[in-house]
Amino acid sequence: MPMSTLDLYNLNPILQVMATGLALALLPLSWWVWRHRHAPAGRRLQALTILTLFLTFDLILFGAFTRLTDSGLGCPDWPGCYGSATPVGAQVHIEAAQSAMPTGPVTHGKAWVEMVHRYLATGVGVLIMSLGMMTWNQRRRDPAQAVNPAWPTFTLLWVCLQGAFGALTVTMKLFPAIVTLHLLFGIGLLALLAAQAVRYDGWQSFAVSPALRRGLWLAFGLLCLQIALGGWVSTNYAVLACTGFPSCNGTWLPELNWQGFALWRDLGHTVEGQILPFSALTTIHFVHRSAAWGVLTVLVFVGWRLRQVPGMQRLAHALLTLAALQLATGLSNVVLDWPLVAAVLHTGGASALVLVLTWALCISRPANSVDSPRHGAGERSSLDSRPAA
Repeated sequence: MPMSTLDLYNLNPILQVMATGLALALLPLSWWVWRHRHAPAGRRLQALTILTLFLTFDLILFGAFTRLTDSGLGCPDWPGCYGSATPVGAQVHIEAAQSAMPTGPVTHGKAWVEMVHRYLATGVGVLIMSLGMMTWNQRRRDPAQAVNPAWPTFTLLWVCLQGAFGALTVTMKLFPAIVTLHLLFGIGLLALLAAQAVRYDGWQSFAVSPALRRGLWLAFGLLCLQIALGGWVSTNYAVLACTGFPSCNGTWLPELNWQGFALWRDLGHTVEGQILPFSALTTIHFVHRSAAWGVLTVLVFVGWRLRQVPGMQRLAHALLTLAALQLATGLSNVVLDWPLVAAVLHTGGASALVLVLTWALCISRPANSVDSPRHGAGERSSLDSRPAA
């Protein structure tokens, strides 16, 4: 089927794709039910949130693998593959596309990578939907003990919006702004689930200085901005636009061309539709590389300060370790010509940093806040109004 006559949205296989995602979600759900069959309701909800968080992190890694292997258009329609639920049913169309262009964007391998990513995303959506329904059910059964269902409900709406950006990623042919937003919404989903995992059923909170609390928020904000810049580098295929380190293409300050930061444009083109000059790609990479030093400095400073807070040392060590990992994988991408493992780990490290900072923000509180038996140092804090189970 020629690309020009292909329906970008073909809903015929949607039930089959959803059924596959449901089947994948039933595996961790079954394990969760058996593992926590005797646990209190709050603990079960927390365990399901942590399980969903873990699988969402895996999904982000697989999404990075999909992007880095150029598999984003392995199936050029949505939600299926040439109107089929699996690449098996689209074999004839894939072979025709692969014969015309042997290296892609459509090949059998890339089609499977893309569809597995969609199956996993559907499975995560099922888990989040289950979490929302169980939370509302617990609220109806015991309003005094149920956690606030607004969190999983908002998370469900968020993941639906994330799915919409996933569809647009395909149908708009890897439009850079859409692909970057898809990544950022995935990171946001991770932070939402992390915040719920920390606070469901009550977790200890620790007093930190107001300055350190502000530092945590600053680090979180700068990290999100740096992830956006990194996503912009990746979606514009500008990873190798700056060769060499610490210089860039043999100079400390390359020629800067800000056309690459025009947000609403097609991949590889300027707003006017002309081919994007290489200097624009260099600028995209150089800005990300330059900003990384500032973000890394803030992360190390905040991590070092956290080491002095009782109860926060593990998070501090995780923050410092992940910052070092980001530096190593970022340099490896440049020096070793963008190896796949290092590139995937770079995305994973950024995602893990979001988790650690979200965790730290949720269990910390300003030291000058009014203490109470419920929020004293080392006491538990919760999204709901009941004592911790």
